[in-house]
This record gives sequence, C-alpha cells and structure tokens, in this order.
Amino acid sequence: MSPSYVQTSPPAPPPIGPAASDRGRIAPTRYGLYFFLAAMGLAADLATKEWIFWKLGMPGERSVWWIIPHVFGFQTSLNEGALFGLGQGWSLMFASVSILFAVGVMAWLFLLGAAHSRFLTCTMALITAGILGNLYDRLGLHGLRWPETTTAHRVGEPVYAVRDWILVMIGRWPWPNFNIADSLLVCGVCLLLLQALFFAESDAVTAKGPAESTS
Repeated sequence: MSPSYVQTSPPAPPPIGPAASDRGRIAPTRYGLYFFLAAMGLAADLATKEWIFWKLGMPGERSVWWIIPHVFGFQTSLNEGALFGLGQGWSLMFASVSILFAVGVMAWLFLLGAAHSRFLTCTMALITAGILGNLYDRLGLHGLRWPETTTAHRVGEPVYAVRDWILVMIGRWPWPNFNIADSLLVCGVCLLLLQALFFAESDAVTAKGPAESTS
C-alpha cells in the first residue's frame, strides 16, 4: 500500500498588534493618564483662583496688579456667562451643559474606545479640567457672595459666576479676562483641530496597518 500524502497549509503568522479580545479593552494606564492630567489641571485652576481673589479681593476692590505694565497683569472679575462673557446671566444653564459635556467626554473615551489614542486621552483631559474648573465656579462652590446690591443681585447673595483674573492688553484694548480653565479649554480644542486638519489621515493609515494601507 502506497503511503498517502496530505497537503497541509503553512501555519498562520502570529497577529500583529493586540489580540482581538484586547482591542476593545482600555488599558488601565489610559485611565490613570486621563484622571491624573484632569486632576492636575483642575487643581492648578482652582488654586490660582483662590490665591488671586484672596490677594486682590472682589472685582474693583484693588487696582490691576501689573506684571508687565499696561501689557499683562492680574485683575479679578466675575463672569456669569461663557467664553468672552457671552450669555451673561445663564450660569446655571451653562453649568448643566458642562455636566453633560463632561459625561459625554468620558463616555467617548472609555466606552466608545477613543482612549486607545494617547493624544486624545491627553487632549480631552485638558478639556475636562477646563470644564470642571469653570463648573465649580458656576455652581457657587467657591462661596463668594455679592458685596453690594445691583440691578441683578442683592448684597449677600451667592455668586454663581466664573472667577477670571488674567488680564492681557492688546494695545489699548483689554482682552476679556480669563483663567487657567479657559486656557486649558482653548488649548485642548486647538489641539483637536490641528489633529483633525493635519494628522487624521496618517492616524487612519496607522490604524489600518501595513497590509491594508498598501492594498
């Protein structure tokens, strides 16, 4: 009886990259990175607000503390609106939107998998810190109270407004006062725009892998 030969295919090469069961799993280090950066940004924002309002008091109590005369300095102000003072008096509405947005960011990162990208994890941590820093103020958790009666407030009423303190002059025109939370928000959004405009295509090629990108 002649021996029979069975044709066998060569063994499949080992998969490149994480196993399929791990691709949907967010590494614990991503959680740590996100919450660490968000906590550091939030702490920096709240600490500087507390310090500068302790140093200069409520708006109008003391003159501008110039670091570079008539160019850059510190001046306390209260913003009941959004960025650049838009929507004055809508603090509680902006607070509600901030809560929803913060929850949406974390769901996008850790439930939908965006946290696989280290860049997105860091960028959204900056944005989250900015959201929470201003949310803290809009909820009145800083404990400030209005020192005098105005058309919109009575003396002693809680302040539901964002504490701003950084003053930048553009020639003779003062840029609207802002804080570290605003800076984190703007930086985070700008980084997202840069990534979307200039790096989205290369990221897509990397995600496909060499076999798909060359097919």
